Formats: sequence, C-alpha cells, structure tokens
Amino acid sequence: MNAPTGLTDLVSAGNVFFLLWGAVLIFSMHAGFAFLEAGSVRKKNIVNALTKIPTDWAVSTIIYFLIGFPLAYGITFLSSATNLLGDNSGFNLAHFFFLLCFAAVIPAIISGGVAERMKFGPQVLAGAIFVALAYPLFEGLVWGRFNVLGAPDGWLASIFGAGFHDYAGSVVVHAMGGWLALPAILLLGPRMGRYVNGDSRPLQIHSVPFVALGSWLLMVGWFGFNVASAAELPKISGLVAANSLLAMGGGLLAAVLVSKRDSVFVYNGALAGLVAVCAGSDLMHPLAALAVGVVAGIIFVKGFLWANEKLRIDDVLGVWPLHGLCGTWGGIAAGIFGYQQLGGVGGVSFFAQLAGTLACIVIALAISTVTYFILKKTYGIRLSPQEELLGSDLSIHAGKAYPEELI
Repeated sequence: MNAPTGLTDLVSAGNVFFLLWGAVLIFSMHAGFAFLEAGSVRKKNIVNALTKIPTDWAVSTIIYFLIGFPLAYGITFLSSATNLLGDNSGFNLAHFFFLLCFAAVIPAIISGGVAERMKFGPQVLAGAIFVALAYPLFEGLVWGRFNVLGAPDGWLASIFGAGFHDYAGSVVVHAMGGWLALPAILLLGPRMGRYVNGDSRPLQIHSVPFVALGSWLLMVGWFGFNVASAAELPKISGLVAANSLLAMGGGLLAAVLVSKRDSVFVYNGALAGLVAVCAGSDLMHPLAALAVGVVAGIIFVKGFLWANEKLRIDDVLGVWPLHGLCGTWGGIAAGIFGYQQLGGVGGVSFFAQLAGTLACIVIALAISTVTYFILKKTYGIRLSPQEELLGSDLSIHAGKAYPEELI
C-alpha cells in the first residue's frame, strides 16, 4: 500500500528538483547579462552595469512573488508555509522560482539598451512596473490563467485551428523585453558624443573578454531556459536540447561571415540564434533550427548596424535587434518550421504565430511608451550632462571599477 504513495512522492520531488535545476541555470544567466553589459560600456560605467542587474533581480523577486505570478497564474502565496508546501513538495514555489527567472530577464534586457545615460531610480521603477503588470499580462495570455492566445481551446485556436505556441519564450520573454526597451531608448536619446554633426562616432567598449564571459554564461544557462521549460521530468525533450545547439551554432557562424569575424558580433550572433529558437525548439527539426539560427544571426548583425548607424538609435548592446527582432523572428519561425511538411511536429498555425507575436509588440510598445513618458515628464529619466560626462559610476555609485587608475 505504501509503494504508490512513495512513487508519487518521488515523482513530485523529481519534478521540483528539475525545475530548481533549470531555475539555477537561468539565474546564472543574470551574471551573463551583467558581464555582457559591463564589457560593452566604457570604464566609467562598469560599476553601474554590475549594480543594476542584481538590483533589478531583487526587486523583480519581490514584485513577481506578490503581484506578477499571481496575476499570470492565479496562484498566491499568502498562506501558511504548510499550505505552500502542500502534497507536491512545493511544486508551485519551484515553478515560481523558475518563472521568476524569465520575468527578471525583462529589466536585464532593457538595462543594456539604456546603458550609460539613464538614472538609476527610474530604471528600477520601470522594470518593477513591467515585471508586475506588462510581462505577467502577456505571460498569462499565452501560458497562464487567461487562456486567450496560447490555449488549445483559446480565442486564436478557434480562429486558426491552433493557439499561439511559444515553448520557451522567444516572444513572451525576449521580444517583450526588446520591444519594451525601444521606447526608453528613443525617449532617452543617444549618449553624448555618439552622433556629432550627423556623423556616427561609435564609442569604444570597455572589454571584449567581459563580453565573451557574459555571452558564455548566457549560452550555458540557456539550456536551463529551454530544456527545463518542460516543467516536469517525463516531458524532457532531447529535441529541445539539440535544436538549441544547432540554432546557437547557426547564429554564431552567420555572424562570423556577415560581420567579417568581429568578436562582439560573433558572440551576440550565438545569442541571437538561441533567442530565435526558443519558441519552436520543441517542434522543429534540428536542421530547421540551424536555419532559424542562421537567419537570426544575420538579423542581429544587420539590424544592429541599421538601428545604430542608419536610424541613429543608440542601442548600446543592441537589445532591440537581438531580443526584439530576433524574438519576433523566432515566434514567426515556429509557425513555419513547425509544420509537418517541413519536418516539424505539427500542431501550429502560421497566422496564429503572427497574431500572437504582433500582440506582444503592441502591448510592449503601448505600456513602455506610457511608462517612460510619464517618468520622463515627472521624475526625469536621463542623467544630467555633467553626470553623464563624469560617468554613472561616480555620479550614481560614488566609486569606480578600477580605483587605482587616476583617469
């Protein structure tokens, strides 16, 4: 009589451990975000980059626990610890931790786009608003309680025969973060000295080794992002892991060719492939994932140059092309390569993918524009010219990354 109960307990504990394993891997990605930004800014802004990411993480943890997760899934934690543990080894708490890691990616993405000239307080406040409301709203529409976009019996499925499919967040996480960042970047304007008399003058980054370290941390953690999206041990898919590998390789090699071996583009090309494959990583053939990654690598390199050089959008880390555009491509690509005729598993609709992706863009742009516009008109969002010239490390944190240096 005890064997079934013991087996049930073991499965519950295994599922919790699996989610915690994925959560810890994704948690480590935030070190990647920190070092990627620290390497991409100038020396006078390193401390700021390394401080914003953990601060946003801490705020996101509290906000998502109290507001965001309950909004998206209808589950609250305002009860006794005994009730929270329940009879499934605290699965909901582990699930919260795992999904928190997704939610906290939103302010981490935005941080890279607004680097070197945004005030600390407004950036943290805006990130808190997005993690509390904007992100959980769309998350709930696709993965959570509202059952409108992503559910098999939801609104989109009733129209197109299949709901919006985003297995690991190409759109829900990455496109949302990239498109939320765009209004902030535009309202802030370019950094001092970035464009002078109509000429583009790229500002020298601090450290290619820091960029490489940050990118490697992100690449490793990404397998928690994608593989652990199964949420339960019996649902683990080797296809997801293989597709992540192939897309990463495709994005990297495409960036090698298109950027003519520029190291920073190469590392970001790998990330572009991973961003794009998230949505359909459980559906498409590995060779299709390779193609998705190749296209994403090209999108990032060309998109970064187009945005920063042609449109004069000073997106420091290229978060709009990397997460916004490549995430958009990933959502649509799942509706192309997911079809059985192209080697996929099936059960998708191109038009449902397009509609869900466009819904994300509209929601992100609307909420972000209103949020940053109000902050700009009230508190102000940009450092003063004197503070920006001095650098955010000294003007915000009263310290330098390399205090032994006189300059």
